[in-house]
Amino acid sequence: MRELRYIFGVDYISYGFLLLTFWILILIGLASVNLANNIFLNKILFLFNLVLLMIVLIFIRMNFFFFFFFFESRLIPLVVMVIGWGNYPERIQARIYLIFYTFLASFPLLIGIFFIFENLKLMDFYLIVNLNFFFLYFLIIFSFLVKMPIYLFHLWLPKAHVEAPIFGSMLLAGLILKLGGYGMIRRFKVIQIRCIKFSFIFIIISLVGSFYVALICLNQFDMKLIVAYSSVVHIALVLLGVINLRYMGILGSFILIVGHGLCSSGLFVLVNLVYERIGRRSLVFVKGLLSKFSSLVLFWFLLISSNIAAPISLNFISEIQLFISIVSWSKNFILFLILASFFGAVYNLYLFIVSQYLGVLSFFFFNLKVINLREYLLLILHWLPLNILLLNLTWFVG
Repeated sequence: MRELRYIFGVDYISYGFLLLTFWILILIGLASVNLANNIFLNKILFLFNLVLLMIVLIFIRMNFFFFFFFFESRLIPLVVMVIGWGNYPERIQARIYLIFYTFLASFPLLIGIFFIFENLKLMDFYLIVNLNFFFLYFLIIFSFLVKMPIYLFHLWLPKAHVEAPIFGSMLLAGLILKLGGYGMIRRFKVIQIRCIKFSFIFIIISLVGSFYVALICLNQFDMKLIVAYSSVVHIALVLLGVINLRYMGILGSFILIVGHGLCSSGLFVLVNLVYERIGRRSLVFVKGLLSKFSSLVLFWFLLISSNIAAPISLNFISEIQLFISIVSWSKNFILFLILASFFGAVYNLYLFIVSQYLGVLSFFFFNLKVINLREYLLLILHWLPLNILLLNLTWFVG
C-alpha cells in the first residue's frame, strides 16, 4: 500500500504570499537599477535568485521539516547582503544581532519538529493533528515570535534595517518579516488546544508592546528607524489576530501582512530617495523637504496615511477586522487598542510633518539630482496594489 504524501501545494494563503513575493522582488529589481554598473552585480543577482528560490519553496512545500530548512536557509544570503552592502561600519554588529536572535531561536522549533515526527511519524501539514503538550506550544511559538518579530524579541530588527542597503530593507520589510506571520498561521493547527489556554499571555505582551514601541518611535530621529519600529507595531496586531483563533482575526492578519509588506517597503524607498540626495536620514537635518522635493510630498502623504490604516488601504480593512476579533475575545483590551492606534497615528504624523514642513532644508547637504520617472513608477507600484485590492475583497475571503 502506497503512502499518501503532499509534496508541493498551494492554497489561498500560499497563493497570496507568492504574489506578494514576486511583486516585491520586481520592485526590488526596479529600485536596484543603479547597481547595473556595480562590480559585484553578479553576486547580488545570485543572492536575489537564491532568496527567491528559498522563499518560494517555503510557500509551496507541504513538509514541516523542509519548511524549517528553507525558513532558516534564507537568512544566509540576507546576512551577506547586510555585511557586504551595508551603509555603516556597525553592520558587523547588525550581523551578530541577526544571527544570534534568529538562529538561536530556531533550535526550539527544530526540537518541536522532531517531537512531532516521533509521535505522529509524519511531517505533512495537512495530516498533522492537534498535540496537547504544554512544552510543544512554547517550542513552536518561540521561533516565530523572534522571526516576526514581536515586542521583547525585536532588537535585531532596527539594527538590520538601518545597516541594510535599500534592496535589503525592502526584502526585510516586504518578505522576510512576513514569513514569521505565515509560519504562525500554518503551525497553529498543531497546538490549537494549548493556544486557547495561553493566548492571553501573548495578547497582553503584544498590546503593551505595540503601545510602548509607538512611544519609542516618537523619540527617534532616524527616519529609517521610525519606519522599522512601525513594523513591530503592525506585526503585534498580526499576532493578536492569529493567536485568538477566530476566522476574522486570521483573515485580518493575512490582509495586514500583505498591506504592510507593500506600505513599509514603499516608505523605505522614500527614505532612501531622500538619503541619496541629502546624505542624511536624521530629522535634525532632513526638514522642509516640501520646498525642494515638492513632487514627493504626495507620495509621503499617501504611504503614511496607508501606514496609519486610513481608507481605502488594505491596512484599513485589516485593522477593522483585527479590532473586532480582539474585542470579541475580550472587551478588557479596548483601552490598549485605542492607545496603540492613537499613538501609531501620532508618530506617523510626526514623521510627515517634521520632514516636510518644519524648518528649511540646508543647501549644504542638498543634491540637485531630480526625481526621475523610474523612481516615480517605483512609488506608484507600491501604493497602487495597496489601495486597489480593497475594491475586490472577495479575493481574500475566497
